[in-house]
Amino acid sequence: MRSFLAIRSSSGAPILPLIGSLILLLIGTQWAAPALAQQADPPSAATQEPAAEAAPVDPLPEPPKPKSLDELLEMVRDGFEAENTANLRREAEFKRNRENQERLLNEALATLASEEAISERLEVGYNENELSLGTAQSRMTERLGELGELFGVVRQVATDLGAQTWDSMTSAEGSSHRELLDRLGRSDELPSTEDLEKLWLELQREITKQGKVVRFRATVLTIEGTQAEREIIRAGPFTAISDGRYLVWEPEDQQFRELNRQPPSRHLDTVRSFENATTAYAKLALDPSRGGLLVMLIDTPSTWERVNQGGAVGWVIIGLGVLAGLVGVWRWKVVVMTSRKVSAQRKSEAIDLGNPLGRILEVAEQNRHADTETLELKLDEVVLREMSQLENFLWLVKTVSVISPLLGLLGTVTGMIQTFQAITLFGAGDPKMMAGGISQALVTTMLGLIVAIPLVLLSDTLANSTRKVIDILDEKSAGLIAMRSEQSDVGD
Repeated sequence: MRSFLAIRSSSGAPILPLIGSLILLLIGTQWAAPALAQQADPPSAATQEPAAEAAPVDPLPEPPKPKSLDELLEMVRDGFEAENTANLRREAEFKRNRENQERLLNEALATLASEEAISERLEVGYNENELSLGTAQSRMTERLGELGELFGVVRQVATDLGAQTWDSMTSAEGSSHRELLDRLGRSDELPSTEDLEKLWLELQREITKQGKVVRFRATVLTIEGTQAEREIIRAGPFTAISDGRYLVWEPEDQQFRELNRQPPSRHLDTVRSFENATTAYAKLALDPSRGGLLVMLIDTPSTWERVNQGGAVGWVIIGLGVLAGLVGVWRWKVVVMTSRKVSAQRKSEAIDLGNPLGRILEVAEQNRHADTETLELKLDEVVLREMSQLENFLWLVKTVSVISPLLGLLGTVTGMIQTFQAITLFGAGDPKMMAGGISQALVTTMLGLIVAIPLVLLSDTLANSTRKVIDILDEKSAGLIAMRSEQSDVGD
């Protein structure tokens, strides 16, 4: 050990002091580097720019390297002093922040206490005002007395009159007191005497308007969607007409509108005559519901639309009914003319071949020398031929009269099937979805009965008339045979 410590360098200086100096140099360098770094004032986080926008930072310069032990010692001493200074500065800053926080807390507590005091004072004032208001309202109600009821009546009358005049077609001529009625209907104060007089005047004006028939010009919305100024006749608050057509009043648009479809002719015919009337009184079909019945009337299907609701089955019934009706009328005319000719032949001695009885007499005349059996066969042949001609096509009338109700029943069944299909798909909540099937069921039944009833009567009438003519022919044929038989007996 002693030999190690006693080693000297080649220059004669001991090595141990040199090793110690190197150790101190390394330690001082490690201590001095943080101190030098703290001496620089780096930018705080609050003032730094975002990383994406910051400019590139130059690399820090390398700390100076001591060249001797004295410089190393000086650098270590400076680092300690800089670190102590930074710590003292931070400590002072912390103390200032704590004092500032305490001050803010005290101010907030003071503000809270002040606001709570104000809230309590306002609450007390609110409760006192509530009591005062209730007392004042009770006193006002006692003093108002009947005036309170008058106030309610005025508000109700003003509201009702405003709604009535706005919805009525009398407003097409202009209403200058609409604002008055709205103000009285929404007012919370007693009306003045002047307002009451104006309300009475407006009531009287509306009553007078509704009792008159007036001609005036106004804008009308046509079916094509255009607006045209026309002369309109208003019959009270019920009906308005123009150019031979009925009009309806649209309160939302405050104008008249042409109906998409006019009512039946029995009502529409009165419009033109009323417009051109020169007397004090004229006939006009009015709608007492102020347009409601008129709209419902035009929504009612016409005869053609009702027939179309029957569908294919309905048209088959109508076709067969028309065909059987034409055939029946034709055969009825033939039977009637034949019956007249037969009646005329019975009264005449001359034989007319233009009627069945004349043809039978002609056959009897041609076979007057034949025996009784031969004549009987000849006459039976003629009677059968004439009967066939008289009963020709009567089967068609009778058949259609029988199958028409059956076709109506078929339409009823198909219509109910459609109705149940609509219920299955859409439910029973909307009756319009089931109206098509129900209409077909009822219309086909109606058409079947309409066709069947007159055809049954026609068929029976034709059968009865034909039977009468055939009975005459049978009677005359039997008489001729009996006469021939008597002549044969007398000859024998």
